[in-house]
Amino acid sequence: MRYWKLLNRFWGSALAAELEYRGNFALAAIAAVAMLAGSIFSLSLLYQGGYRPGGWKFDEALLVLGAFTILEGFSNTFLGPNLNRIVEQVQKGTLDFVLLKPVDSQFWLSTRFFSPWGLPNLLFGLGVWVYAGSRLGMGLSGYLLGLGLLGVASLLLYSLWFILGSTSIWFVKIYNVTEVLRGLLEAGRYPIGAYPALYRFFFTFVVPVAFLTTVPAEASLGRLEPPTLLLALGIALFVFAFARFFWRLALRSYTSASS
Repeated sequence: MRYWKLLNRFWGSALAAELEYRGNFALAAIAAVAMLAGSIFSLSLLYQGGYRPGGWKFDEALLVLGAFTILEGFSNTFLGPNLNRIVEQVQKGTLDFVLLKPVDSQFWLSTRFFSPWGLPNLLFGLGVWVYAGSRLGMGLSGYLLGLGLLGVASLLLYSLWFILGSTSIWFVKIYNVTEVLRGLLEAGRYPIGAYPALYRFFFTFVVPVAFLTTVPAEASLGRLEPPTLLLALGIALFVFAFARFFWRLALRSYTSASS
């Protein structure tokens, strides 16, 4: 309960600060609509002439695009505002003040800020998901299973991002490393089956993009067997546990900017 109260204080103060510029929300919504429209247009180009990338129908590919947009909104709302600041905290030495607080440092660094400007992406992505599911005749169980896998994907994405942010304790100036991750995740706009075999291997076993967008879409379509669903959950939990371990390992090397 103490952490829930702390989370309410964090997000309440962050939201109050962000809403000083309310016009930004309208701009963010317009930008989200423009980006989503561009993504749907580029996806439709792949289906010209009856071509089906990887055997995926257009409405099925829309599920993947919806999952990608939801995760993009999640990262813009929760991950970016918090995890991108780890580098700054280490560089300026203000991480000292975080470590001195009577609260778990990973929790503080992961939840301190909240940006409402990513919510349009999240809501529009959810709208695309529901629209594509209705055209495919997807039932309630399909929606719930797919959204549950999106929750697992969010945990995996957070863990990967936090691990990269933790490396700043050794390398300090790594502002671009998270942008590299975001660039690789752009491949999740389209079904992994649409890529050549070498790319499918890379985006499944090296950078697990497939588990972020394609797997939730396949789960909602009823294409995944229970062992595969358990594997996706196991991978996410393992990477999250490793992120916890890696952060504690990194703190052993932290000496602050003033010591």
